[in-house]
Amino acid sequence: MRGMSDLMSTNEIRSQFPALQRLHNGRNVAYFDAPGGTQVPRGVAVAMTNYLLEHNANTHWGYPTSDETDAIIAGSRLAAADFLNSSPQEIVFGANMTTLTFHLARTLGRTWSSGDEVLVTELDHDANVAPWRALERDRGVVLRMVPVNLETLQLDLDAMEKLVSPRTKLIAVCGASNAVGAMPDLIRVGAIARAAGALLFVDAVHLAPHELVDVKRIECDFLACSPYKFYGPHTGILYARDELLQSLPFPKLAPAPDNAPDRAETGTLNHEGIAGIGAAIEFLASLGGDRGSRRERLHRGYIEQHARGTNLLRILHEGLSAIKGVRIYGPALEADRTPTLSFTLEGVAAEEISRRLADQAIFASHGNFYASTLIERLGVDGLLRVGCGCYTTEDEVRRLVEEVGRMAKR
Repeated sequence: MRGMSDLMSTNEIRSQFPALQRLHNGRNVAYFDAPGGTQVPRGVAVAMTNYLLEHNANTHWGYPTSDETDAIIAGSRLAAADFLNSSPQEIVFGANMTTLTFHLARTLGRTWSSGDEVLVTELDHDANVAPWRALERDRGVVLRMVPVNLETLQLDLDAMEKLVSPRTKLIAVCGASNAVGAMPDLIRVGAIARAAGALLFVDAVHLAPHELVDVKRIECDFLACSPYKFYGPHTGILYARDELLQSLPFPKLAPAPDNAPDRAETGTLNHEGIAGIGAAIEFLASLGGDRGSRRERLHRGYIEQHARGTNLLRILHEGLSAIKGVRIYGPALEADRTPTLSFTLEGVAAEEISRRLADQAIFASHGNFYASTLIERLGVDGLLRVGCGCYTTEDEVRRLVEEVGRMAKR
């Protein structure tokens, strides 16, 4: 039995990911694209396949496969509640974070008037800007933009405090930047929202893989995340505070259930994907050993992975910083941040860096990562982004640094 002090080694973790056996140009692939989507452990794929082959049915009908489907969805909802520290009835499943956020924005817009205000930020992915901007056209809502400090790449929370007004209805903020890894102080943001009498929506897509979310501690009203960023399938999760989930006028079909959380879930869900959500969260819990509650195991696993990620980020940052022509974009190493780093190399476009690295079986993303406002403020055409997952090794990090060094010399 694996105990509290006997956590999985990186090699044990890696053994669960079939994708790590892939060869490209004769070399094992090193995946640094985790911020855009992680690889998937075998157990998640098995859970999804098993659902489709053994239990496939629609919900709430009185025969075994339907009952089994109901139980699988309920089990994954409970797992997601443990993951976010909420109640299961506060967990909404959907296609992805973007779709869920548009759905929520449309719903909240029904309760707002022309001239009401929403605060968004320059640090955010467009999925936490565009849904609220759509309300400018549809409802006459006014968007106000919280700036980023370009030296620290942290949100200017003093400016946020000055931007709120009696008309502020909601503050929409990311828990972590998918482009540069910065992590805003959500506790302070929550205090600003409550002082203004505003709701708080958190985009936790990049936060959830790296820090165990606690919606009670944050005191947010809504929070969304994407399981495919933490070793799960391409689905979405929305947390909504029970009182709001029970009362908001969600668009839905007339015969559809009116109880929470079903009232916020439109149409037939991705049942196999939901089975995969539960398996992905159980995988994360397994990183914390096998004793205690699922939340306790998640907590231990996240502490261990944070330490590993911090070490990998240090090696990566120090190695790239020593290469002439490399410019790193992101908060200081000692700041609250994720093990995600973006950089440019003088004279080489980000896409070209990505393609040259791919030739060496190193997969890393390039572009603006849909954080278009931030990239425009930085004055660059695009960045090369490197993100570490639970399966990333020190050897892979050093291999990447060496290849970038060779590019710089050429």
